[in-house]
Amino acid sequence: MNGPILQATESAAKALKLELEQFEVRRPSEFENAFSSMVMRRVDAVALIDDPMHIANIGTIADLALEKRLPSIGFLNLPNAGGLIAYSANFDEIHRRAAYFVDKVLKGVKPSDIPVERATRFKLLINLKTAKALGLTLPQSLLSRADEVIQ
Repeated sequence: MNGPILQATESAAKALKLELEQFEVRRPSEFENAFSSMVMRRVDAVALIDDPMHIANIGTIADLALEKRLPSIGFLNLPNAGGLIAYSANFDEIHRRAAYFVDKVLKGVKPSDIPVERATRFKLLINLKTAKALGLTLPQSLLSRADEVIQ
C-alpha cells in the first residue's frame, strides 16, 4: 500500500482494535502464494486497495478469496467479479465534479484558486451470492444500506 492509504488503514485498524497484516504482491503470479500465506496466517478477511494491478486482476483475486474462504472488501469492481463487498467513493459524482473544475479552468480561473474537495458520496455494493458461498449471514441493516445487492 502506498504511504497515505497505508497510514489511514493502520489508523482505522488501530481504532477498531484489529490486527493489520500486509501481503505484498508485485506481479500477478504472486497472488496464489499471497492467498496461501493468508490462510496459513489465519487471516480473517482481505481488504484491497484500488491499485492498477489489483484492478487488472480482479477476477483472479475474487476467485482466490472465495476458494480460500476469505471475505473480501475493496473497490467497486470487486463484488461484480465475485468478491464480497465494495465501499468506495462514488466515481460518477467525482467525474461530474472534475468536469465542473475543467469548466472553471477553461473559463480562466487559475487552478490554484480552486479549492480542493474530498469525496462526500460513497457507494456500498454487496455480493449476496458470495456471502452465501462463504457461509456468511449479513445483517439486514447492512443489506438495506447497500446501493446495490448482487443476488
